[in-house]
Amino acid sequence: MNLTPAILENDWVRLEPMTEKHREQLRPLASAPDLWAWTTIRGDGEYFDAWFDLMLEMQATGSQISHVIYRKTTGEMVGHSAYLVISPPNQRAEIGWTWYAATAHGTEVNPACKLALLTRLFECGAERAELKTHGLNKRSQAAMLKMGARYEGTLRRQMRTWRGDLRDTVWFSVLSDEWPEVRAGLEARLSAASGKRS
Repeated sequence: MNLTPAILENDWVRLEPMTEKHREQLRPLASAPDLWAWTTIRGDGEYFDAWFDLMLEMQATGSQISHVIYRKTTGEMVGHSAYLVISPPNQRAEIGWTWYAATAHGTEVNPACKLALLTRLFECGAERAELKTHGLNKRSQAAMLKMGARYEGTLRRQMRTWRGDLRDTVWFSVLSDEWPEVRAGLEARLSAASGKRS
């Protein structure tokens, strides 16, 4: 697997590898505290710069590729998503640190982003894409199931949130031989969304 930073694009979204030039444009989008309700570290308000610096730091080591997300229908930046825990020898990576501005919730943005990220990952030779979320984050779990990811299990009290409490972590995955079916489902959802727009 040879996963490297690249601009990812389809009819609905454009994902650019995150750099310093995106800091000030992304800052106001990260300001809503509810975006960070289930996370291990915070990125709102006074915590934004530390979070942003950490994302760039991990990117510099090759263990993560962060992206800023633009919604093509409006041209606006709407959020962030990353490849993390990139493991070329094991042909796997996780898709995570995904969050969107309120204007993107319930739109074509999430399935379009997953389509772009998963397409690139499997084209680069992955055998496995991983996703995980807080056990209490039912919206995220529902989105993963809706896109066709398989539930793998729950690791109880697996990591601490920024508040210090231990969270249960729910794991999902998509394997390379499952990807064609998952891709077809995402494309069908996006086609339906496009039909509603026209």
